[in-house]
Amino acid sequence: MQSFARSLLVAGAVLCAGAPGAFAHAFLDRAQPAVGSTVRQPPAEVRIWFTEAVEPAFSTIAVLDAQGQHVEKGKATLDPGNRTLLEVSVPALPPGRYKVVWRVISVDTHRTEGSFTFSVGS
Repeated sequence: MQSFARSLLVAGAVLCAGAPGAFAHAFLDRAQPAVGSTVRQPPAEVRIWFTEAVEPAFSTIAVLDAQGQHVEKGKATLDPGNRTLLEVSVPALPPGRYKVVWRVISVDTHRTEGSFTFSVGS
């Protein structure tokens, strides 16, 4: 009986150890410009790193000005050397506050989304 209980305990520990991978999602790890930051020079692109690889065909980044107008140039693209890095080009942004809205599908098919702001100083 003691051997059976020990086997159950070991089996439970093994299952729990594997559980985090089964529930993984691609969350925002960091961004450039940084979340909530004020930059002096307008960025040429908005870059977002995620906690796991994302599927580019189903992942987007929108950059909105203070009036809610899209300012990104084209679609977001995945960095070929880093499947956790999604980026989108932006024109020379005038001073102001910008909202970045992202939606991604991770390689394990989980959808996540979020937003953050950054400002371009004068």
